[in-house]
Amino acid sequence: MQKQEICKTGTNSGFLTTIRKRMGRPSPKRSSDCYPKSLFLVTGAVIGISGVLLSYLGNPRNTGFCVSCFMENIAGSIGLHGNMRMQYLRPEIMGFVIGSFFMAVSKKEFKASGGSSPLLRYFVGILLIIGCAVFIGCPIKMVFRLAAGDLTALIGVGGLAAGVYVGMKFLEYGFSLGRLNASPIPIGNALLIPFIMALLIAALFLKPAFISFSLKGAGAQYAPVFLSLLAGLGIGALAQRTGFCITGGISRLFLWGPKEFTVCPKTTGLAIAMLSFFLFAVATNILTGQFSLGWNGQPSSNDSHLWNFLGMAMVGIGSVLIKGCPFRQLISAGQGDTDAGMAVLGMLTGAALVQNWDLGGNPAGTPYEGKVAVLLGLCFLFIIALLYRKRGETFAPEFQTNLD
Repeated sequence: MQKQEICKTGTNSGFLTTIRKRMGRPSPKRSSDCYPKSLFLVTGAVIGISGVLLSYLGNPRNTGFCVSCFMENIAGSIGLHGNMRMQYLRPEIMGFVIGSFFMAVSKKEFKASGGSSPLLRYFVGILLIIGCAVFIGCPIKMVFRLAAGDLTALIGVGGLAAGVYVGMKFLEYGFSLGRLNASPIPIGNALLIPFIMALLIAALFLKPAFISFSLKGAGAQYAPVFLSLLAGLGIGALAQRTGFCITGGISRLFLWGPKEFTVCPKTTGLAIAMLSFFLFAVATNILTGQFSLGWNGQPSSNDSHLWNFLGMAMVGIGSVLIKGCPFRQLISAGQGDTDAGMAVLGMLTGAALVQNWDLGGNPAGTPYEGKVAVLLGLCFLFIIALLYRKRGETFAPEFQTNLD
């Protein structure tokens, strides 16, 4: 029986083909660089199983791998905020970047790229973490919460989907942050984020005096270091190969629709990965006794449903505009994307601001400061979406890359 495969670039048809014809651009031919569908299945399974197991072994409940929460921990550990309950160098985050880096190097896909409105991406990175903090979790944690039986996570799913839809509409009407810099970028720029992550791993083991570690609170809840690092490395490598991204998968569903799955193989692969992620996380939660179906009293949740929705909507819009959710920005930075590197630095800044300005949601609800931050953030995203719109164009070329 012939093995079914998913190509990085498939034969074009449907919506994007129409766009390219109107722009006078030829459709790319089918690439021979294909991956078996099992790779997407394995990627989702590894994320789902390892995340739940790490929560079982010490990480905060219903968290798995939360980029926003873990970035807040890292920001506190290196002295960017003073909340003693949120200080720990999370090896999973460093593992994502380093794993992506090694996989990209081994497959000769590591390439220094960037120059497309990097400063603006930095500010959008800040907003991504603020939106996640209001919801109390990034898109990855949203799936983990739902897989553990937290029905309030459905509010986040709705908000994220709505944000992705709005973001896709901006792209359809010509939004663009500009093309990548045509001039060669020094390789040192691309190595900066992986190098910083390597330094943080060294600091985690050496524990110098200037690095802080929580003795209580969420920062003091962590799984064995080597297991966490190993999980991060493996997931980073797999995500680099498959292009795994929650918002990316949702945006493809809006772009192509279920009927065109057969002609958009990358969309099929991401759908397989996301479904695998969720189902394996549910099964692992049940087997480890961590599944608890309900609407009230869930860890990392509250009743501020409107603000949870708006927070994740802001994450959805921002992720589409800079081509990737917080998790994807880490993976892209690991493979040489300096624009993603700027977004990662923005995410670290946003993590510090969330703690210093008390912007994040908590069991009591969303603080006033968090509500103001979400409203201002949404206004900022709408303004740049309008200012960076190229009239008469649709789906700028940089957004068409690897779409199909």
